[in-house]
Amino acid sequence: MSGRMPVLFAGHGSPLYAIQDNVWSRGFRGLADLVPKPRAIVMVSAHWFTEGTFITGHEKPPTIHDFGGFPRELYEVQYPAPGDVELALRVRELVGEDRAELSHEWGFDHGAWSVLRWMYPKADVPVVQLSIDRNLSVPKHFELARSLASLREEDVLIMGSGNVTHNLRDLMMRSQTGDTSIPDWAKNFDEQLKEILITRDTKALLELWPASSDARRSHPTPDHFLPIVYTYAVTDAQDTVRFPVQGFDQSASMRAIMYQ
Repeated sequence: MSGRMPVLFAGHGSPLYAIQDNVWSRGFRGLADLVPKPRAIVMVSAHWFTEGTFITGHEKPPTIHDFGGFPRELYEVQYPAPGDVELALRVRELVGEDRAELSHEWGFDHGAWSVLRWMYPKADVPVVQLSIDRNLSVPKHFELARSLASLREEDVLIMGSGNVTHNLRDLMMRSQTGDTSIPDWAKNFDEQLKEILITRDTKALLELWPASSDARRSHPTPDHFLPIVYTYAVTDAQDTVRFPVQGFDQSASMRAIMYQ
């Protein structure tokens, strides 16, 4: 340990994993054992993809069920972790008050709570979500995220939640046909990203999407990719990377990434 809080990215997969006991939910549970318990969490979820940059600014953020067609049990899940208004203001200060606003119109989406309810089931760690501005380039996202790096020295866990590969149309097709094979484009992109993170090739990461057909098929839209950029951006050469969860759920890479 360097004295700084580690950084985590979780591949969250299907919303169902919030209520199922399987290899992925057990992997989420295990992430909490790898880091000191933080005083608060700043979460960047693929599912808050916005026009502009926003930060949840309420004391009791609601649990958002941002999906359809799932069992009633899933819609009954509540994750009553508190917000942290002081931390939200601190995040806005670091990002730049002219570049971000506090929001009371969002809460914890399933990209956040489907993982956190396994990591911290008592919901006793305050959480602030940071949105992803769809209008920024990948380098601009990296620059914005870099401004948050000092939070690691304030006992704040910076987390991202998305998937290393995420092609929803392909996932739905495979679910309908029962095809459990892993396509080459997903394997190739997953391995390419892994190598980039191990070698800390920042230039390659910022140019990775949408430069190749593998990248475009792995991420038809960048929402599930950008949390990876946010978490990498708050690390530096002192950090080493490891992958506490690996494997595929159909064409979705469930790789988790930890920097310490």
